[in-house]
Amino acid sequence: MSTDTSRFATGATLTHASATPALAAGLARIEAGATVIDCAELKQFDSSALAVLLAWRRAGEARGVTLRIENVPAGLASLAQVYGIDALFAAPHSSPAAAVAPL
Repeated sequence: MSTDTSRFATGATLTHASATPALAAGLARIEAGATVIDCAELKQFDSSALAVLLAWRRAGEARGVTLRIENVPAGLASLAQVYGIDALFAAPHSSPAAAVAPL
């Protein structure tokens, strides 16, 4: 099975404790050409997840690419709405059939 390098997964946890290494790993993936972030595995998160997703989105924009964020958990979408940044998830949310490369 080949791994799709145009996408990467957030993993199960994205909190303050894991934000720095997750940010670095995601930035490397974006630099390598990833254009889709899959949040399907994300079960434990806090507002740091929003900060990381925003940073990844900005990194994509700096490369001239709009990153698509898929499978956003309802709780994270609600948190984004509270902070007024729910437009971060404005791209379509689909359930991809392709393999997702873990961080």
